[in-house]
Amino acid sequence: MATIEAAPIAPRARPADWLGRAATFCYLAIAAGQLLFVLFILLYYYPSTLTGNFARWNDKPLIIGFVEGDTSGNLFFAVHVLMAAVITFGGLVQLVPAIRSRWPALHRWNGRLYLVSALTLALGGLWMTWGRGTWLTITGGAGITLDALLILGFAAMAWRSARARRFVEHRRWAIRLFAVASAVWFMRVGYMVWGLATGGAGIGKAMDGPFDIFLAFANSLLPLAVAELYLRAGAHGTPRARGGVAALLTVSGVAILAGSAGAWMVMWGPYI
Repeated sequence: MATIEAAPIAPRARPADWLGRAATFCYLAIAAGQLLFVLFILLYYYPSTLTGNFARWNDKPLIIGFVEGDTSGNLFFAVHVLMAAVITFGGLVQLVPAIRSRWPALHRWNGRLYLVSALTLALGGLWMTWGRGTWLTITGGAGITLDALLILGFAAMAWRSARARRFVEHRRWAIRLFAVASAVWFMRVGYMVWGLATGGAGIGKAMDGPFDIFLAFANSLLPLAVAELYLRAGAHGTPRARGGVAALLTVSGVAILAGSAGAWMVMWGPYI
């Protein structure tokens, strides 16, 4: 009599598996949104800057863009926006495990470029904020300063751990650096998510409302907190904690996709 073998039942995914999948989804959502940001910079700022048409910067609402006669300020602004595309794309490449394992030389050189870009943008942002006065409120200026200091500190720790060949530690500092170095982008996405959810409640005309004050610091501290939860859950979290962080990353990824789409339709796409 022939026997019938039961089809094997696929095992249920473990919390660790869900954490990895959720992290991948969140990364892909970030990558999609940041690539849209890079595309905007390449199509809007690069042509006007490289052709010397600096006055076109002011076609898009800015706190301070091109200022006639302000050579140093205009130069810093040009470097700042051009380097923004480099650091945004470089950060996405740096976090891809396949590149790190298959092309370690590319990973190392891209990492060096990323660190230089991060330092340049952090120091340039401090100068433009307090040297050029590129801020609307003192709270906004304080938020930019905090983010710049975090970038400088995390960049130093990522470089130091890489030099010492402590690669597990280096990865953790690199993820923290990516979170705070993306604060400018997270701010734009955050505004769009909040606008879609609440209609813009708490946003002041001069970026001085309750939500503006919150986002001035949350644009760096909130992504950093989520990154820290992910790192801790992955390293020694309980199954329940890993499941909770996986859910948080999934919700974050959905919000990022919605905010990125809104940012393209409102902040970036119309100016190309």
